[in-house]
Formats: sequence, C-alpha cells, structure tokens
Amino acid sequence: MSIQESITAARSILSPKPDVGPAPDRPASAIVTDGLHCRVEGPENWTLVTDMPGAVGGEGSAPTPAWLLRAAWASCAATAIAMRAAELGVSLTRLEVTAESETDMRGLLGVGNGVPPGPESGRLKVEIASDEADERQLHELVAYADGHSPVADALRRAIPVELEVVAG
Repeated sequence: MSIQESITAARSILSPKPDVGPAPDRPASAIVTDGLHCRVEGPENWTLVTDMPGAVGGEGSAPTPAWLLRAAWASCAATAIAMRAAELGVSLTRLEVTAESETDMRGLLGVGNGVPPGPESGRLKVEIASDEADERQLHELVAYADGHSPVADALRRAIPVELEVVAG
C-alpha cells in the first residue's frame, strides 16, 4: 500500500469516530549503564544510546538527549512533509530538514538564577524542491505538515507532565 493509500485508509477509519480520543504512546525507558551512558529501550527491541560531553562528565560517545530532541523534531517534520506531499500526489526532488536550538548550559548545571535547563529558542529549516509544485504550493505543504507534526506540537504547546518516583 502506498503512503497516500495508507493515509486515506487511516482517515476513513478515524473520521467517522469523533469520540476516539487519546491513546497511550509507546513508552521509552532509559537505563544508566555506565557513567552518563544511557540505553533507551522501547517496544519491538528498539534501542538507542545517549551520552553527555566530557565537559560535564560524559565521554561524548553518543548523541546527547537534547540532540535526540532536535533529531526527533527534524525527522518528524520531514516525515509529516513527505506524508502530505504523498497525499497530494506531489513528488519531491529534495527534502532536508534541520532543527537547531540554543541552550544555556548554566541551567542544566544549576548555575545562575532563573536560567532554564532547556533550549531557549529553536529553528527549523526546510529545504524543499519539486518539479511539480511552485514555491507557494511548497510553502503551503510545509505549513500544513508543521501544523500536524506531533513533535513540533509538543515543543510549542505546554502539555501536562506527571513525575512519579519509585524509590527503594
């Protein structure tokens, strides 16, 4: 089944069910394996590894968790754009999405009053081309996809988050 057919099928299943609400996403569990190395596990034997730079006690041997956030943002945006293009029947000749942010490390280290530990700003750069769509159509395609990207939405909208600690 093509991307376009898959999207159409999924919409046809969900559209007549306005009462279908949120469902649990697949969890990710991080286990510290050594120093600041973490192995993150998910369903279907999915794994990835993170580390921190040497400047804060890591070895710099793997991406940082914050880099994975940018990677998630960029790949989610690229996926949403590719899905929308396929849905509209637009073949893309180029699609590259770059996510950037600026973070003040003082927040992570607890240095300085009121310095947030997370990014203070972010930028998403989309390089896109098509022989079938003009510049206006490409901008509309990207805007639609950006408005339907789960990761972009999570970054832009404050969501309720609970913290549960199981000690012992």
